[in-house]
Amino acid sequence: MTDQQAETAEAAETPAPNAHNTAKLAVIVGALGVVFGDIGTSPIYTLQTVFNPEDPHPVPVSDNNVYGVVSLIFWSVMIIVTVTYILLAMRADNDGEGGVMALITLLRRWRSTHPGRRAAAVLAAVGLFGASLFFGDGIITPAISVLSAVEGLKTVEPSLAEYVVPITAVIITVLFLVQRRGTESVGRVFGPVMIAWFTVIGAAGIGGIVEDAAILKALSPTYAIAFLAGHFHIAFFALAAIVLAVTGAEALYADMGHFGRRSISRGWLFLVFPACTLSYLGQGALILKDHDNVSGPFFLLVPEWARLPLVLLATAATVIASQAVITGAYSVASHAAQLGYLPRLRVTHTSATTVGQIYVPFVNWLLFVSVLTLIFAFRSSGALAYAYGMTVTGTISITTLLFFYVAHYRWNVPRWLIALGAVPLLTVDLLFIGANLTKLVHGAWLPLLIALIAFTVMTTWQRGREVVTAERERAEGSLQEFIDQMRAGTMPIRTVPGTAIFLNRGGVSAPLALRANVEHNQVRHEHVVIVAIATEPVPRVAEDQRVTVDDLGYGDDGITHVTIKFGYMESPDVPAALARLDPADSEGPLDLDKASYFLSKIELRRGKAATMAGWRKQLFLATSHITADAAEHFGLPQDRTVIIGSHIEL
Repeated sequence: MTDQQAETAEAAETPAPNAHNTAKLAVIVGALGVVFGDIGTSPIYTLQTVFNPEDPHPVPVSDNNVYGVVSLIFWSVMIIVTVTYILLAMRADNDGEGGVMALITLLRRWRSTHPGRRAAAVLAAVGLFGASLFFGDGIITPAISVLSAVEGLKTVEPSLAEYVVPITAVIITVLFLVQRRGTESVGRVFGPVMIAWFTVIGAAGIGGIVEDAAILKALSPTYAIAFLAGHFHIAFFALAAIVLAVTGAEALYADMGHFGRRSISRGWLFLVFPACTLSYLGQGALILKDHDNVSGPFFLLVPEWARLPLVLLATAATVIASQAVITGAYSVASHAAQLGYLPRLRVTHTSATTVGQIYVPFVNWLLFVSVLTLIFAFRSSGALAYAYGMTVTGTISITTLLFFYVAHYRWNVPRWLIALGAVPLLTVDLLFIGANLTKLVHGAWLPLLIALIAFTVMTTWQRGREVVTAERERAEGSLQEFIDQMRAGTMPIRTVPGTAIFLNRGGVSAPLALRANVEHNQVRHEHVVIVAIATEPVPRVAEDQRVTVDDLGYGDDGITHVTIKFGYMESPDVPAALARLDPADSEGPLDLDKASYFLSKIELRRGKAATMAGWRKQLFLATSHITADAAEHFGLPQDRTVIIGSHIEL
């Protein structure tokens, strides 16, 4: 069942097998254009960075070291991307959705039925930090990727160096401006470009291998092991750059809901992985032939006449690399908002045919400003290189840890089998983390700072939301008692014709808007529907489970309580859900075409109660200002929505 849901993006209903195959191929092409840009452009700079003589811990250029480094790159990609993500992590989906947030959601769902499991809560917090690291990746990747490609102009004409930063800024600006068109349209454009990219770098790699076929020996794991064991003092520091070969692995997982597990797996195994491997091998052979080629092995793989076209193609590919993490950032932010870690954000679903493709304006422009800031502050890919690996290694390690926890407690995989897989994979991950920590003072602090800020915002919002909800329920009072008072006639109330729909946080307290309408205006409508919106820890809720009705103990007073459930990947549409109600359930037919919708708008104020630290209260209040309009978010008609205000002290 889960695999079928995971392939929603692929399973278009078509009468002819050929049409069905064409649709699946289109999804794979779209995935190539959105998902693989980051990891697919790693060959541009990985080997060059490993042997960078300006590195604080330089790796000497020698034949043995070249074999060892290339072998380490190949097996690192094999272990982390192919095994950890493609074969393992992408099977731990939440009804088709992937990424760290999906794992957090699985832990929350499991914890709700096992309240004594504190480990699940701790790991959910660890996973949240992993999601925070991904935001750092979303900021750094566009900056370093596009810079690294545009810097290729210097190999063509050194005088063009002064134009690198302005050209990069223009490219980044255009990229973020087109995001509102959606990943489906972007993927259709980028997909063929990436196919050309992987074809070119694979062919160039073959050309390099022909020059010195001995490099093929690096495919043996013995060279990687010998390099680590025999030259650990060199190999350990080299890992900080080798990790660049797996940047973008988390994007494969986070974008799974957009394109499906099978499309991503096929694209990786049959095109991306072979092309990248050939490129690394070809560059290694080029360095074996002449150690001076280490200055730019990727571009030197092609003849001089082809370097400018390759620079242009590399620039296009690195734009696509940026697209991969931008799309992933949309998914992470949207999931976090629906699960209560961020304020309600305006989310646009950009495809009528493919589920899960979204655009989040606030995240888009926040990333845009942040990326431009990095470009103008650091001005070169080399200056950003030391910061790049920290986000990747942290996110990969957390994903691996959460996956094996889920595998044991939800799938009942035996502990011995868990240890057999987790110990070697986590050992590899921790080696990469340790190597990148040596670059802490050289720039690795930047992604950690970004992650810490994001983590602080999300945990503060989660805590503040709990405080506000508790205070709001206290102010609203018991819903059942309020309804009993209305029926008992203790309050002078006049009934007016029509339907009034009051949105509420839950089913326990009375909506502030309803209480104000009755107590101050002394009126109620003939039909009153109290609607509680519940966001379930699943991407989508089945239509037959969408609406639950409660008559609150009375079946003849015209007051009904309705709970509407939405998944965290759905756009809530309250009127459409209410249209599914049977007149018998709502104590008579509802005139939804003329119904009035009432919202309770809460003005937050900083209070003296010791509910949170003062600085966290200020942060929560500041964050609340980005909350999207509730009427628009829930699909309410603006001309028939009434907002009644109140205030709550935090």
